[in-house]
Amino acid sequence: MLQSFNFSLKKLSCTSYRFAHHGCKVLVVGGGTGGCAVAAKLSKILGKDEVLILDPSERHYYQPLFTLVGAGVYTLNDSFKLQKNVLPDNAKWIKDSAAEFHPKSNQVITTMGHKINYDFMLLALGLETNYDKIPGLLEGLKNWSGVCSNYSDKYVEKTFQVLKNFESGNAIFTYPNTPVKCPGAPQKICYLVDDYLRKNGKRQKSKIIYNTSLPVIFGVKKYADALWNVVNSRDIEVNLRMNLVEVRSDKKEAVFENLDKPGEKQVMEYSMLHVTPPMSTPYALRTNKELSNPAGFADVDPESLRHITFPNVFAIGDCSSSPNSKTAAAAAAQSAVVFHNLKAVMDGKDVHKVYDGYASCPLVTGYNKCILAEFNYKLEPLETFPISQDKEMTSMYLMKKYLMPPLYWNLMLCGYWNGPATMRKLLHLYMK
Repeated sequence: MLQSFNFSLKKLSCTSYRFAHHGCKVLVVGGGTGGCAVAAKLSKILGKDEVLILDPSERHYYQPLFTLVGAGVYTLNDSFKLQKNVLPDNAKWIKDSAAEFHPKSNQVITTMGHKINYDFMLLALGLETNYDKIPGLLEGLKNWSGVCSNYSDKYVEKTFQVLKNFESGNAIFTYPNTPVKCPGAPQKICYLVDDYLRKNGKRQKSKIIYNTSLPVIFGVKKYADALWNVVNSRDIEVNLRMNLVEVRSDKKEAVFENLDKPGEKQVMEYSMLHVTPPMSTPYALRTNKELSNPAGFADVDPESLRHITFPNVFAIGDCSSSPNSKTAAAAAAQSAVVFHNLKAVMDGKDVHKVYDGYASCPLVTGYNKCILAEFNYKLEPLETFPISQDKEMTSMYLMKKYLMPPLYWNLMLCGYWNGPATMRKLLHLYMK
């Protein structure tokens, strides 16, 4: 009995020590879209436990589905899988998060105090949603004052509840004065609410308002022109350069600041208020001046996605300083670039793979309509299909609803999907 007890203590001691200090060939910080895709590619060629994934999440969400969850098309349970079932088998998972980066010594310290030494590191931390940065917003989200948001698993199901209870008044949708993930999502839900209210005979009693901090409705002119046609035809009011600064849920009031006239504020009453919160990279990254630029993003070359100071560090997805639209489609295209360039560095070769800034945003404009926006760094259309994609099409909506989720789970996260570049070349070559 005593021998068994001593053995258990010895085993516990060894286990604690083993998990206190780790070493790996490649450390992937973040198990989201980009981190998981690249880890899957790397672990296939490097073998068992050479890739270590540092991520605290119990669940892996397919966040592009949140728009349709908020609109009542899907449930929250449809949008996630357990993280342990998504991460690659050959990779080692530490369920923790980064607290300190020490890139000069190739070490990361976790929030639980573990030390991880690496040869190469991939930053894939994504963006944080900072609901607390807007006074009164958290209180409004917790009560039934008509405040909702599709940008969190905590609140996304509330959006449809608010929509079903909506009878009349202002339905306001916001876009913050920070970079955001999936920048088309703040207006997608706006169009879905419009469609829902029309189908349920409530549109005449309502006013739909889209307040965005941006100077344009969309960054690519071709799709912006199409979206102006949508909002004008549906009597949706769009106010540019308007930033939400306060929520007064007890009075059902939202306070906006005119960014072109600092200090000028406007109070709007609402029955429904959908808020896209301010966002930033995680604290450990944005406060690390060695790794991040002044805006807090991992400071990488926009073409190679390699860090400009530390040649053994790369970044992917939303936390990267590359000036592309922050979407899952962008992470897919980046995953191939990061993998090939990281592999080249490992082999002592020069990086050669170039990321062109490709991003895609399926702009859902109704319960059966979608404009598929695809573009590059220059904000030029980079369309996959040999047709003009600035039209509302049912086929694009069906692709968004039925094709993209299984593609994400079964191909992209397994390292087999790098975006539609090859398909685009084939389709356009065929048409020529």
